[in-house]
Amino acid sequence: MRRAGILNRHLAGALAELGHGDLVLVCDAGMPIPRGPRVVDLAFRAGVPSFAEVLDGLLAELVVEGATAAKETRRANPAAAALLDGRIPALRLVPHERLKRLSGGARLVVRTGEASPYANVLLRCGVFF
Repeated sequence: MRRAGILNRHLAGALAELGHGDLVLVCDAGMPIPRGPRVVDLAFRAGVPSFAEVLDGLLAELVVEGATAAKETRRANPAAAALLDGRIPALRLVPHERLKRLSGGARLVVRTGEASPYANVLLRCGVFF
């Protein structure tokens, strides 16, 4: 068992398989899950684990070269918008329907227990060198 970092073996294994340019959808419990990508569902109960906890854990493990979220987040979920703005400086905003279409290209979906609207982000993996 690992001493630190991500302990969930499914998530740790999925992260190890990611490459440059791969997309990872981090989503709330209400986001439609696209067919095709590997899904690691971390939801335990409403709000557990939170979007912030999962995002922080993933950002500690991944090199992220870009990210996309729904522009509706600013109005409908200011807390999630502030979180994303604080963690991801070059965040691209698109309409929610477009984010759902883009998420179909994700290689990995990580579902949180978040139960607030628009707590979703699509991360694009970078390289560490």
